[in-house]
Amino acid sequence: MAMQKAKELVSANPVVVFSKTTCPFCVKVKELLSQLGVNFKAIELNQETDGSEIQSALAEWTGQKTVPNVFIGEKHIGGCDATTAMHNEGKLVPLLTEAGALAEAS
Repeated sequence: MAMQKAKELVSANPVVVFSKTTCPFCVKVKELLSQLGVNFKAIELNQETDGSEIQSALAEWTGQKTVPNVFIGEKHIGGCDATTAMHNEGKLVPLLTEAGALAEAS
């Protein structure tokens, strides 16, 4: 069930951050996305009744055991380092725009 739930969340939202409220790297990624004006869905695994099952399913699905676990446009991006590196390389905003998670800058 956890795998199905994770995949449904990812397919239903342009940007999903599987996160924990206690994780400083998760906070950093969510702050970055908020600063960019991204409409994203954060799933706080430490507040979900099946959070540990979802985290295990994500590890099986993506090979990544840690949070944050970021998906944009149904593509697995990775964690905090991968997300901030993409932003620093100028690749994050185009991907977010393509996913429909950012309002087009006029």
